[in-house]
Amino acid sequence: MSRAINGTVSRRRRKKVLRMAKGFRSVRSVAFRKARESVERGLSYAYRDRRARKREFRRLWIARINAAVRAGGMTYSQFMHGLKKANVELDRKVLSDMAIHNEQSFSALMDTARAQLSS
Repeated sequence: MSRAINGTVSRRRRKKVLRMAKGFRSVRSVAFRKARESVERGLSYAYRDRRARKREFRRLWIARINAAVRAGGMTYSQFMHGLKKANVELDRKVLSDMAIHNEQSFSALMDTARAQLSS
């Protein structure tokens, strides 16, 4: 009986890696071994940065809310605490968008938070 070799499977795997390495410079897009190293590294960065992006956006939203709230004479932590006490369940993304594009409703939220803190 003839020996079975994984020719098609191996070729498919290598072609997949080389397709992923398309656009890399020099040997990294041509030689399988170097391409695999570069692709694995790129995939690990992609995995890490998908999580980092969520953190970065949250930081941006908090900075925007803080700037808008301080212009109204409060701090970010006081504002968020007042909203929690008022049972306002808007996330930071929405609050940030309101602070930029809808200043009247954001100032109404600030008044709500201020009223909850004083009572």
